[in-house]
Amino acid sequence: MHKYKDNILQGAANLAGHRSLQVLRELAVDRGVKVYLVGGTVREMALGKSAPDLDLAVSAQALDLARDLAVALKGTFVLLDEKERTARVVWQDEILDLAEFRAATLEGDLQARDFTINALALELEALLGKRPLELVDPWGGLEDLARGLIRVVRPRNFQEDPLRLLRAYRFAATHGFQITSETDAAISAHVPEFTRVAGERVRQELFILLAAQKSGAILKDMDQTGLLTRIFPECADMKGVDQDGFHHLDVFHHSLEAVAYLEEVLAEPQAYFGALAAEFPHYLRPPRQAALLKLAALFHDVGKPQVQGRRTDPDRYTFYYHERVGVEIFTAAALRLRLSQAETKTVTHLISLHMRPFLLMPAFREGELTVRALGRLVRHARPHLPGLFALAMADSLAGQGPQKPADAEKVLAELADAAHRFLKERLELQERQPRLITGHDLITVLGLEPGPLFRAILTAVEEAQWEGGVRDRQEALELARRLRQGEEPLI
Repeated sequence: MHKYKDNILQGAANLAGHRSLQVLRELAVDRGVKVYLVGGTVREMALGKSAPDLDLAVSAQALDLARDLAVALKGTFVLLDEKERTARVVWQDEILDLAEFRAATLEGDLQARDFTINALALELEALLGKRPLELVDPWGGLEDLARGLIRVVRPRNFQEDPLRLLRAYRFAATHGFQITSETDAAISAHVPEFTRVAGERVRQELFILLAAQKSGAILKDMDQTGLLTRIFPECADMKGVDQDGFHHLDVFHHSLEAVAYLEEVLAEPQAYFGALAAEFPHYLRPPRQAALLKLAALFHDVGKPQVQGRRTDPDRYTFYYHERVGVEIFTAAALRLRLSQAETKTVTHLISLHMRPFLLMPAFREGELTVRALGRLVRHARPHLPGLFALAMADSLAGQGPQKPADAEKVLAELADAAHRFLKERLELQERQPRLITGHDLITVLGLEPGPLFRAILTAVEEAQWEGGVRDRQEALELARRLRQGEEPLI
């Protein structure tokens, strides 16, 4: 406990010199209101970290005080919620969030917050050295913080804002904390309320949770209380759907296992891949890339229940075109959760392609995979080639059935490196050079009219270049002529 108190003292000393807080204190004195540093800011301070935003609770007149502060600092005032009396002031690289008390007193305000670790407060006057600094902690939040526990202040707070159900797991994922059994029971009891939460708010919390390195285990915990399938009702249909001998789990639990394995692959790609591993730091640089990959892992087989075919023998089920159905199902889920078009496209792209590496593996294993087939995989996967093979590796690791080849991951890694070599040594090299022929050539030389045949012919010429069958402009034009006349098939 002493460590956390010392951290608070040090954090307070660091904040005491902030001009924004000094100005805020002067304005608050003029208006006769009390201001407290609260919530996540104090929590992170106790942990020896700095929060990106400063959370402040104001006894009254919060919106007017925020406007005054923005004017005094020459910053920007942002109204967050007029009904809840919350506003934001942005100044230089600081963000100050001001919220009016949710009750008549500070203790009442803290009682209305979600978890004890967030029901902590420091008076601004004391923070700035005007009186002795004392932590306001009526619900034992500092002790829970020291023990790594997430405890709801009172169960009815979940009903007041059901998003807090997801926030409990978010903190478990980001901080490595344990949800108490009482809080776990309260979450289960209030899960039906979660449908009241707007998709935009769910999306924000979900991305923070999924960005954590060990969120796969948290998803399993969420399933135990029923929250996971309340957020993603599409996943409920996967439960109890058996698979073939390559798998040892039903579709749902296999998908959860794939998320967990994906996290291991992303944390240490060099343990699973050769040259392709070097691409992961750049690929994962966008802040939500890892979270989107995990969504793809969770949903990659979501189409299987709808296309489950007959069992042709005791060890085999068929799920033809489940990836196509999966794309449709995830698109509907993404719309409900207000994902952006780009985010939806990333996940659906990975779902649509997730079977391709496995379909190519038998020919690759026998040394019979054509350059054209490998090139098409690479071209279709871009720019998500690392993500596709990370998903495939996780999918393979999550399937441990008796029919699975012992060298499955080894062959998959070799295929991944072959795809990477093709990308670097053929496709990207070819793209840096001028095209041998263009659509203009098809019009002026071959007399073609623009249309779908254009793209098919140009693509066929590019693929012939991959294989070395076309090396110059003349050979490209000759191939285009044969394709146009049907002397060679457009594959």
